[in-house]
Amino acid sequence: MATQASAATAVFEREHRFFFIIACVMAFILVAGFSTSIIFGRSSFASPIIFHIHAFVFFGWVTLYLVQTGLVATGSTVLHKRLGWLALGWVPMMVGMGLAMTRHSVRTTGAPFFFDKNEFLIGNSIGIVCFAGLVGWAITKRRRTDWHRRLMLCAMASITGPGFGRLLPMPFIIPWAWWISAVLFPAFFVMAGMIADRCRIGHVHPAYLWGLALMVGSQVLADAIAYSPVGYAITQAVTAGAPGAARPMRAQFP
Repeated sequence: MATQASAATAVFEREHRFFFIIACVMAFILVAGFSTSIIFGRSSFASPIIFHIHAFVFFGWVTLYLVQTGLVATGSTVLHKRLGWLALGWVPMMVGMGLAMTRHSVRTTGAPFFFDKNEFLIGNSIGIVCFAGLVGWAITKRRRTDWHRRLMLCAMASITGPGFGRLLPMPFIIPWAWWISAVLFPAFFVMAGMIADRCRIGHVHPAYLWGLALMVGSQVLADAIAYSPVGYAITQAVTAGAPGAARPMRAQFP
């Protein structure tokens, strides 16, 4: 019995370390990606206030996620549970700022040139709602830690796309830039979790399968809307009377 208990404890400790390490990697991708905007002069402290609020809210979430995984890894579960309620209030801010920043980008510049304008608008909007849904589901599963931590990993992975988008050679992967940066590379984190499960417990936890399905499915839905008459009409309505209306709908190599 003692041997079995020790083996189970070792498995849990390895799992805690894995989630903390993957959280650090995701945070690094986001920090490195957004740092390039400052390094290459695409952004500065003189940017409009919406950029600063967006940065505070989103990097606040990254910090919270990193701290939370660190607390579990070090056994500070009581503080972890208390801070967990902060996520409940933080997610609506994430959704609000994500939608606001997407609209601002589309109206002012027509979205990044390597994305189709309609795909960026609809995909980003549905993507942030998917993130919120995954976090909400994870919170309802907080007593089932196996589900909770895996759904939270999927949620965090789903918002790493902007980090990858600033690190990859985006103009050279048109017309697949959106799917590669916003779906494929973030999915690697979920697949890493699947591989870790296979190594530790011998099978893939269903939370990963659901999380990956929601990540991919939300973008399939987004494309279905974006490239429909409704999607084109929404994009034109959002950009009407703004500089972004002058940019072609399709991505174009500069």
